[in-house]
Amino acid sequence: MTLKIETHVDGNKLTIRLTGRMTAECLEHLKALLGHASSGTVLNLGEVSLVGVEVVQFLASCENADVELVDCSPYIRDWIDREHAKEKQSEWLRQKE
Repeated sequence: MTLKIETHVDGNKLTIRLTGRMTAECLEHLKALLGHASSGTVLNLGEVSLVGVEVVQFLASCENADVELVDCSPYIRDWIDREHAKEKQSEWLRQKE
C-alpha cells in the first residue's frame, strides 16, 4: 500500500490524515499541501505504517514550523525526537565555533 492522503478543513484549521507507507517520493506533494496551509495545520499520523530517514527529517522540520503531529506511533515519535536532539546538538556546536 502506498500513502493515502485525506484533507479536512475546519475553519482555518487544516488536518491532513496520512495512511500507509510514507516514503520520500510522497514528500513533494505534502510540502505543496503544507505550503498552501495556514497556521494550525495538523498531520494525523495514526495510520502511517512505515517511514524512512528522509520522512522523519521532514516530520521534524514540520514540527519546527509549528505543524502539529498527532497520533504518531511510538517508534516514529522517538525517531523524530532523536532528530530534534541532533539538530540542537549541531546548533550548539556551531555556536561554540
